[in-house]
Amino acid sequence: MRLLHNYSVYIVECSDCSYYIGVTNDLERRLWEHNTGFNIGCYTYSRRPVKLKYYETTNDIRQAILREKQLKGWSRKKKETLFKEDWEEIKKLSKSSIKKVQDNSPTNTPSTSSGWQIQKYRKKGISLFVYFGNILL
Repeated sequence: MRLLHNYSVYIVECSDCSYYIGVTNDLERRLWEHNTGFNIGCYTYSRRPVKLKYYETTNDIRQAILREKQLKGWSRKKKETLFKEDWEEIKKLSKSSIKKVQDNSPTNTPSTSSGWQIQKYRKKGISLFVYFGNILL
């Protein structure tokens, strides 16, 4: 029997205004580790405190790692649009990114995500958005 775990792909904003993207199976613990300097070798160690800007959850670690890599490839503008949950603008930014890739390498195809629970941290609570099908982000 396979055990189900929840994995979070998250984005934190560091004190120097840079973004750090990671994957964890315990988001609360990982944020504590970032903010206490638990790992001296971590990117965020000298950029504390960090603030959670966004996270998504899935029960498939492979999907979490793929999503982390995808988000790391996004521009700062696209990440900030994600924080605002402006899905139409994200689609526009994706199309412009795809056009640039296609202009440089016509064999590349855009990646898609499916079935994610998308969540954004807010001071007043957490919003949950679920989408189905293939949506280009």
